[in-house]
Amino acid sequence: MCDQPHAVVGHPPTEKPPLDSNEDRAWLSEGQSVTQLTAGDGGDGVEACDADRPAWDSKVQYVLAQVGFSVGLGNVWRFPYLCHQNGGGAFMLLYVFLLVIVGVPLFFMELAAGQSIRQGSIGVWKHISPKLAGIGYSSCIVCFYVALYYNVIIAWSLFYMGNSFQYPLPWEHCPIDVATNHTGTDTTQVLIQKVSRPVDACRVSNAVCSLSTVKECEGSSPTSYFWFRKALNITNSIAESGEFNPIMTGCLLAAWAIVSLAMIKGIKSSAKLEIWGSVQVWRQAATQVFFALGLGYGSVIAYSSYNPVHNNCHRDALMVSGINFMTSVLASLVVFVVLGFRAKNIALRCVAKNLGLLSLWSSFESNQHVDGVGWPWINMTDPSSVSLDEYTEWFSLHGATVGPNLTDCSLEKEMNKGVEGTGLAFIAFTEVMALFPASPFWSTLFFLMLLNLGLSTMFGTMQGILTPLMDNFSFLGRHRTLLTVSSCALGFLIGLLFTQRSGNYFVTMFDDYSATLPLVIVVIFETISVAWVYGTDRFLDDIEVMLKWRPPVVYKYLWKYVCLLSMIGLLGASLLRMVFKRPTYTAWNQETASEMTLEYPGWALAMIVMLIIFASLPVPIGYIYTSLKNHKTSDSHSEERSGQEVHRELYTKCSSAEQLDFHHIIPTEEDEAQPRTAFLPMGNEHYRLLSQQEEEDDDDDEQDTGV
Repeated sequence: MCDQPHAVVGHPPTEKPPLDSNEDRAWLSEGQSVTQLTAGDGGDGVEACDADRPAWDSKVQYVLAQVGFSVGLGNVWRFPYLCHQNGGGAFMLLYVFLLVIVGVPLFFMELAAGQSIRQGSIGVWKHISPKLAGIGYSSCIVCFYVALYYNVIIAWSLFYMGNSFQYPLPWEHCPIDVATNHTGTDTTQVLIQKVSRPVDACRVSNAVCSLSTVKECEGSSPTSYFWFRKALNITNSIAESGEFNPIMTGCLLAAWAIVSLAMIKGIKSSAKLEIWGSVQVWRQAATQVFFALGLGYGSVIAYSSYNPVHNNCHRDALMVSGINFMTSVLASLVVFVVLGFRAKNIALRCVAKNLGLLSLWSSFESNQHVDGVGWPWINMTDPSSVSLDEYTEWFSLHGATVGPNLTDCSLEKEMNKGVEGTGLAFIAFTEVMALFPASPFWSTLFFLMLLNLGLSTMFGTMQGILTPLMDNFSFLGRHRTLLTVSSCALGFLIGLLFTQRSGNYFVTMFDDYSATLPLVIVVIFETISVAWVYGTDRFLDDIEVMLKWRPPVVYKYLWKYVCLLSMIGLLGASLLRMVFKRPTYTAWNQETASEMTLEYPGWALAMIVMLIIFASLPVPIGYIYTSLKNHKTSDSHSEERSGQEVHRELYTKCSSAEQLDFHHIIPTEEDEAQPRTAFLPMGNEHYRLLSQQEEEDDDDDEQDTGV
């Protein structure tokens, strides 16, 4: 935005300097649109006055940064899970439907607002009306919430990538429990105990098992044990905080150091059908669209504010949304292949374990009984020769006669379990990569990919915090490095909450509740601001000046009705779900070596409510504060003007041939408090003060252009 007045002296008569975009716009009447006051393209003035603002080196750099922010870890581990759990193709069609009618219009709205006003989230909504500045502050708070726990995931990726440089991978086998290994134990009893669980390190081979592994690992799997015990050293519930995890604390410090160094360099471092009837599925699909495009964070606005004014942001919105969706589809295909491969291996291990039990059992039973359960057509001595179909057929006929220790080893059940979030990345994928040849190489590549995905989103999130603050507070803008380092240091100190042994439960809490509802509220107010306060027709006029063509009128109705009602519906569904279904989380029980669902304790529920209220509070506070300030200013002006004759001065447009006598006028606080009349600066037309005689002559036919 321009902050310096432009002098008229020295300009040729035919070359008109642009009006000051911050100060002179306050004198325009509220009912006028930018197209009424903009001559030609009006772009030169905008480009000139924003010459000191950082800009992208190229369009490719901007697109890569925007795509890097929108395509994040959720595309890899959230979207595939929702597709798998909610009907596959039916959910994908619903997702595309909501993406087209809600996601793309809102994404386009944020891009256009940021590009035209060339400010961060605080400045954009303050520009429309100072009463709406709280929307931008809420965006910054939510961005900070997300940055706190998102960088923890980056720290986990650093930990796993560091452990990938060894062979074999540390999560390939269960560690040996030296304390429980002793030679006096009956070998048969040891074997019976071990083959009754899904053992990986102690495999059944010729009915011999000599070494004992850690019980927690035997009861789960090597990858689950490494994640919950070696990486997190997790407690049994959120109520048990435990001490700090020193290794994860160091990884978190390294993650914040990387983000801090990158952000100091500025923006250039960022380059890189039946089911439809379910309300829950609609809510999940809408939430995924919402988070996939990064709506409401302010990062989309911040990135687009560094674009030239006449950049085609409509094409950018369509392109980034399309790339985001195709990335989700591609990730889903890869995830489904990996999960299918994993499920088949689990089922085959189940068959091998059960055949080991059968082999052991047959040595104690009579031949007559053995013949009754289906031998000799099941080869117990070579489990690899028995297919899943053969075992399933045998189990359906004779499984009930051999007791409850045997299971059906169903491949379908393993596939239907579904894995999402950290469980997908740090348990399922690591388990599959351990089976690849040259497993350390593939593991390193995978976690390097996660690191890049996380950092690109993290850069955009931090930009959504830093850009609005630097644009609205000149002191912070002059000390960018200090602001960046201080923000990252504060993030690390608060992030120590997540490096406790119970830290993973707090990551889940922040991910599920700290951002969802506040962001929905932010986007609802954004849509109201543009569609109802500023006006969709006026907004489309501004976009027409900016793009040199007018977007389809369908956007008007999408912004005013469809998007707004959809967001209100999403907010209502989320609130009802929280009220009628007590929030829960998944905890790891060390004794049973399994996950269990627990309800949040009372203090955790209070924490969730406080996080939501704290992020949403700036919106009403900003509105009330500005209203009281305007009322106080209005009263003081009324007292000053009492007893004085108010002289009415009118302005008329200067022709291009006249020599201008430009008077720079500073608006009052009351004028600044009025809603802005246009997003774009005012082009190249100017106004001069009418003389008293001219005012009298033109009084009958002159239109009021503002006092």
